[in-house]
Amino acid sequence: MNIDIGLLSIIVLGIMLLMLLTGLPVTFVLLSLSAIGFWYLRGLPATSSLGLGFFSTITTDIFIALPTFIFMATILEMSGLGAAMYDMMHKWMAGLRGGLAMGTIAIATVMAAMTGSAATATLTMGLLAYPEMERRGYDKRMIIGVIPAGGSLGPLIPPSVPMIVVAAVSEISIGKLFIAGIIPGFITSIGYMAYIGIRCWKNPRMGPPLPPEERVDFREKMRSLRGSILPILLIFLVLGLIYFGIATPSEAGGVGAVGALICAAIYRNLTLKNLQKATTTAIRITAMLMWLLAAGGAFSQLIGVLGVQSYLREFLLALPVSPWAIIVGILFLVFILGMFIDATPITVIFLPIFYPIVMALGFDLLWFGLLFTMDILVGIMTPPFGMVLFYFRGLNLPGVTMMDIYRAIVPFFLIMTAVMVLVFFIPELATWMPNMMIK
Repeated sequence: MNIDIGLLSIIVLGIMLLMLLTGLPVTFVLLSLSAIGFWYLRGLPATSSLGLGFFSTITTDIFIALPTFIFMATILEMSGLGAAMYDMMHKWMAGLRGGLAMGTIAIATVMAAMTGSAATATLTMGLLAYPEMERRGYDKRMIIGVIPAGGSLGPLIPPSVPMIVVAAVSEISIGKLFIAGIIPGFITSIGYMAYIGIRCWKNPRMGPPLPPEERVDFREKMRSLRGSILPILLIFLVLGLIYFGIATPSEAGGVGAVGALICAAIYRNLTLKNLQKATTTAIRITAMLMWLLAAGGAFSQLIGVLGVQSYLREFLLALPVSPWAIIVGILFLVFILGMFIDATPITVIFLPIFYPIVMALGFDLLWFGLLFTMDILVGIMTPPFGMVLFYFRGLNLPGVTMMDIYRAIVPFFLIMTAVMVLVFFIPELATWMPNMMIK
């Protein structure tokens, strides 16, 4: 039976989206579609090629970096460094209007670099920062907006697990993609803090400063740095090794993992219980991602055999519109998907379809890879179904409703969108530092 490739593309992608909407696990959806597709096209023996595809996917060199960065993140997380950093930021910034809120963003930026995860940064800062800011009389909307906004920086500031996935399913250098996220990530973080500072300067009730009698002296402020200086230095070490060409991302990930163990030991948190917990968590996350990436590889193999990728590429390239309009259309679709689906499934399913089109249009893949990552982040912050909003809601904080979260996130969502638009029109914000790297 001959089916038009356009109709076949719609059928395959439509069935996949319908299965996802039923709530089935993404890995199951991709694997079952791939197995059924290969069986239908080439017979039952052909499905054995899926196993070879699994092996070739998960043994790719770039994936060696994945478990090491995940292990580094879990070790740093279980070391209780989030509480130490929040104590430090409280002592340094609480005397300013909106100081605790700006400090929360600053800590979330550092935690983003440590964990690379929106969920971890959001949940940790929700538990640490929300009660303290509420006790200090901060406006409810300010508190609620700051925490998920800070958490959203996780996948943008390197080292980032989602960036590893983006690099793995495309032809983008993981080291360059890491470095590409630094300038946009810090612009976003500074934009958040500038908004908080201006808003609280105009209306001190949004974020009242700590009374003078409760502030600590300079000596106490310097003493508080001891609890967070080593993890920050570790992050700079890992990124420096990559930037100056001293180590590959995989090797730098190994250095980061060992460094995280040393940090935990120095802070006397490297107990057998903590180590077991961190290792178990890292194994579970790595196994989950590997299964998902292998399933995505199998699905990409299927749509390649069906000719879906070639058809979509030829269809889009033949449209009587500017190449820039095609890029905008792709980014808009990714934004919509980001409102409903987590970052990794979007990447493994759709990036293999999009990046050959971007390459054929002559655009910089590194620039597009960073825009793709930022686009997903904007999606996960967008009401009503943004994932980071539900992470925060999952804390079940008293008096916090989903409508409160929707209203509070809007200014921060707009700031992230503005930075993405800035990168779109000024590609050098993403490409300048990577192009200066020592190879």
